[in-house]
Amino acid sequence: MEAYLRQIYAIYYQFLSYFPPRYHFIVSLALALLLVYAIYKVIKRNFIFIILLVLLLPQSVPILKTVWEGALKILEFLINRR
Repeated sequence: MEAYLRQIYAIYYQFLSYFPPRYHFIVSLALALLLVYAIYKVIKRNFIFIILLVLLLPQSVPILKTVWEGALKILEFLINRR
């Protein structure tokens, strides 16, 4: 789990490096607000499916790990592409 967090932090800091240091707070705040809004929309739209996911989560952990690793690789590829 710690390795995943290091990967996320590395990608995030690389993304922030594209902006001048004085805008880092504004960009971080905008991303945080966007993330909260996206989570709210997902919960609002898919409440029943989220309940089913919580009930079935113990069986789906390996699948979710694979999806998470794939999403990280795609995000890393998109950020590193020049």
